[in-house]
Formats: sequence, structure tokens, C-alpha cells
Amino acid sequence: MAKERVLITGAAGFLGSHLCDRFIKEGYDVIGMDNLITGSMDNIAHLMGKENFEFYHHDVSKYVHVSGDLKYILHFASPASPIDYLKIPIQTLKVGAHGTHNLLGLAKDKKARILVASTSEVYGDPLVHPQTEDYYGNVNPIGPRGVYDEAKRFMESITMAYHTYHQLETRIVRIFNTYGPRMRLNDGRVLPAFIGQALRGEDLTIFGDGSQTRSFCYVDDLVEGIYRLLLSDHSYPVNVGNPDEITISEFAEEIIKLTGTKQKVIYKDLPKDDPKKRQPDITKAKELLGWEPKVNRQEGLKITYEYFKSLDKEKLFQKEHKDFEKYIVK
Repeated sequence: MAKERVLITGAAGFLGSHLCDRFIKEGYDVIGMDNLITGSMDNIAHLMGKENFEFYHHDVSKYVHVSGDLKYILHFASPASPIDYLKIPIQTLKVGAHGTHNLLGLAKDKKARILVASTSEVYGDPLVHPQTEDYYGNVNPIGPRGVYDEAKRFMESITMAYHTYHQLETRIVRIFNTYGPRMRLNDGRVLPAFIGQALRGEDLTIFGDGSQTRSFCYVDDLVEGIYRLLLSDHSYPVNVGNPDEITISEFAEEIIKLTGTKQKVIYKDLPKDDPKKRQPDITKAKELLGWEPKVNRQEGLKITYEYFKSLDKEKLFQKEHKDFEKYIVK
């Protein structure tokens, strides 16, 4: 019998590549799709040539066609790093709007269940702590981060519209800070930034006074939560993340201890609209999915640090990920 097929967009990205691994492990045939603006073929090089994996180099903001049956679609195509989405703001909005619309249409045509990757950024700089799924958020739609926040908020809205109007089977995951192997050192997020600075012998840079908080979830835990949500019968957004909250100053001290860094910590101004607090309430995930994170931060950081240490010098000292100039709409 033919295997059931899954389409994963953003397949060459950090999360997308781990999802490809998981669905292949679960016995599915996986179609990976990515335009490689922020993704890297290195992340899926180990899958190329496998009979249960095929790759489409395509931008989902344009018309999406996949021949044959599809059981599931997982929409993970989007810049997710502030460095990226501030450089390609229009493309970020397009993949959240046009890309999601295209994939919902494909799911409707194929009678496939679709899971879309939303984010804790829909809560903006929250006035409620920890953040629950029924909190509507505190988002600046015209601020520099609005292109990502509002793209994801629109994604949720159109996904629910397809669910209610077309009775499409949809799932929405709100992803909180996640880390692990295959993250980019230069993607601007605090965990790879700290480890990259430590490995290069640079001072660790904290933006703001360091009192702002984050809650870090190891990638294997996140993938498990996503997998369970996809197979559940719940159509409304679900937070998936690790509620173990830590201040950025405390986190810098953990990285210093982990890496044996001798450099000092320096402080710079906090970027506009950067959230002061970030902690998921995962009550729904526990009740609906029987899910909670298993990997503690000490264990996950050790694995991630070993991965970053294994990178060659070119990647370690790479300042820019890609030449975004050719993707910029002028």
C-alpha cells in the first residue's frame, strides 16, 4: 500500500527540518518545500536521495501545486528571526498572508488536514503573564516587529475562516522560544547569539537591562507537541513551549558557565516593541494533548552547544545569512 503523504513548508529551516525527520520516522512520505531565503539545504542534506523524501524549491507566496494525495500539510514557511524579517518585511507579510491562503486552498482541494505555525509573538509585549490562548495580545501593528506579529495574527484569522466557512480540518500551534541543533548562529535570537559570541571570544551582548524573560523549549519536545496537536481534534490555537521562565541576565550566566566564557557581559538599548515577558501557559496542551516538555534546559543546552561547536569556522564567523537584496521588493 502507498504511504500517506505529508507536505511540510519551510522544510529547510530549523523547525521544518526536524519535522521532516519526525514524519519520516513515523512512516510517512514527506514532501519538503522551501524557497531557501532563510532556510538551508544543509538542514535536510541527510534526507536527499531517500525514497520517502522529495524536495520542491518553491515560494509558497506564489501558487502552490502538488500532484497526488496529501494527508497533512504543515505550514512552517516564514522568516522567524528579527534580523530576517526586518530585512525582508514584505516577504514576511506575504508568506503569512498569500502563502497561508495558497496552502489553505491546497488543503481544501486535497481534503487534507492543515496545521499552521503561529507564534507567541501574537501576544506582542504582553500585559498578561503567563500568556494563555484566550489573551488577545498587545501588538503594535505599525512597529518594526509588526510585519511578523501581524502576519501570524492574519494567518490565524484566515485559518479559522477556512475552518468555519469550508469546514476544513485545521490546527494552530503557537510556538514559544525554541532551540536546538540546526539553529543559525547569526539569526539574532538570544540563545544562538550568546553561544556564538562565546565561541568567537566576543563579549556577550544583552539588550535592555537583562530583566526581561524568555522560556526556552528544546526542539524535540516542541516537535512532539506539534505532532500530538496535528493528530488531535482541537481546532483552536494551542500554546506549545516550556514554561520554565528565566531572565536574560540569568541566562547569560548559564551560557558563561556552560561555555567557560571569560568575556564580560555588555548592555545595549532594548529594541522597540521587544517583549519584556514571555512564558507560555500550557494548561491546554497538558489537558488536550497529554503533552509537556521533558528535556530540561541544562540537558538541551549541552546538546545544542556541542552542535554549535561542531560548525566550521566559516559558519561560526558568518555575519550575514544570505544576500537579501535580490528578495527585497522596492
